Amino acid sequence: MISANVRHLFLGFAGIVLVTLLLWWRPNLSNSTTVALGYLIVVLLVAATSRLWVAVTTSIAAMLAFNFFFLPPVGAFVIADPHNWIALFAFLVVSLVASNLSAVARDRTHVAETRRDELARLLDLSRDVLLITDSAEAHVRLAGFIARRFDLEYAAICVPQGADWAVFRAGPRELTLDPRDLSSAFHSAQTEHRSTGDGVSLIPLRLGTKPIGIVAAAGRTLEPGTFDAVGGIGAIALERAQFLDERKSAELARQSEELKSALLASLGHDLRTPLTAIRVAASNLQASWPSEQERREQSDIILAEVDQLTRLFQNILEMARIDAGAVAEDMRWVAPSEIVDAARNRVEHTLRGRNVRISVESDRLARLDPRLTTAALSQLLENAAQYSPAESPIDVAATTDGGSLTIAVRDHGPGIPTADLPHVFERFYRGANAKRRRSGTGMGLAIARGVLAVERGIISAENCADGGARFTMVVPAEVK
Repeated sequence: MISANVRHLFLGFAGIVLVTLLLWWRPNLSNSTTVALGYLIVVLLVAATSRLWVAVTTSIAAMLAFNFFFLPPVGAFVIADPHNWIALFAFLVVSLVASNLSAVARDRTHVAETRRDELARLLDLSRDVLLITDSAEAHVRLAGFIARRFDLEYAAICVPQGADWAVFRAGPRELTLDPRDLSSAFHSAQTEHRSTGDGVSLIPLRLGTKPIGIVAAAGRTLEPGTFDAVGGIGAIALERAQFLDERKSAELARQSEELKSALLASLGHDLRTPLTAIRVAASNLQASWPSEQERREQSDIILAEVDQLTRLFQNILEMARIDAGAVAEDMRWVAPSEIVDAARNRVEHTLRGRNVRISVESDRLARLDPRLTTAALSQLLENAAQYSPAESPIDVAATTDGGSLTIAVRDHGPGIPTADLPHVFERFYRGANAKRRRSGTGMGLAIARGVLAVERGIISAENCADGGARFTMVVPAEVK
């Protein structure tokens, strides 16, 4: 900054020399008014681009040149005519006042630009803190945002922990903060910032009147108002992160309660019917009136209901394993037709008597986890059988390309209500149509999505234009 002012001073002197030479060579233009205006132009140009002391120095140099070269007696710092004293004094006053006004205007412009820049930085910081959603990393990220937005060599968020302080720092500079300085700033009744011996500025983070920490900054001077605003934004950011964590915990607790209630309701509904059927069939077997054919029918009922209970508990176990992350991949080369056949055999009891139309475009081997893919497909087949008329067909189409295996299951039932489409893969969600049916716990589609997620697969549902619903699962696979 000093070198720039010195350069402006030399340029001012050069301008005075240039004006002097021009007017000296043209005597016909060298009256007092012309000379004074020429020098005044140089002084104003210097005042508009440099500090006040440079403009004042230039004004004094111009006054001396005016006196020496143009006021009689020329060539001496003497003024013979009293009128020339008035002209010289007027020139000096005008040049000094103009220099001062120009310096004041320039300083105000600089202050306005600085405040505009600080406001822009504060706005950017306010946007940054919206990205902080986890209280565990809020302090570190907030310190980083402050250091980056305000070009600080050092920024830290200091939080009291008993008798000690936890310091979350950012910036290239390494500093050790004195706990006594932090405690003094923390317990201060004032909110104005204070400085330490190392040139570190400190200001408390306050929520209302309660202090929660300290902001420390070094490497660049911040205006007190800006620093206070940084402290306020920091306190709001930390409070917001803590609030979001509490909200997440409350939401998780609410979802847990909803899942528990839904599970109990589903189990209560889906256990009661099979157990009642088993009890009635077992009582009939103990009676003397059934014929041999009727006894076999009662036995079949018991076996069918036991199978249903087995599937129910298998689904519960599978859901628990998915939640616990205990489902692992086992990659193998397998043909798509093998997966379709294995899934069909797995739910043969549900598909008994149903027309399942299978279309496999190509039997090229695909490398994936056949166990997980079969489990997901079996859930889709069972779902299609439960929610479509017994006389309607179920279509299964499998295709492979260079990077995935796609299997679509389409039923010819009533379709999925529009309101239910976004929720069909949520656990225990059965939809409006399902509530009128006896079977189903709402876990099948959630299990299908869960096991596919383990092998990075996706599943989607849509209604067909000519009726029915189509479920499509896409599994990443190497195909050969």
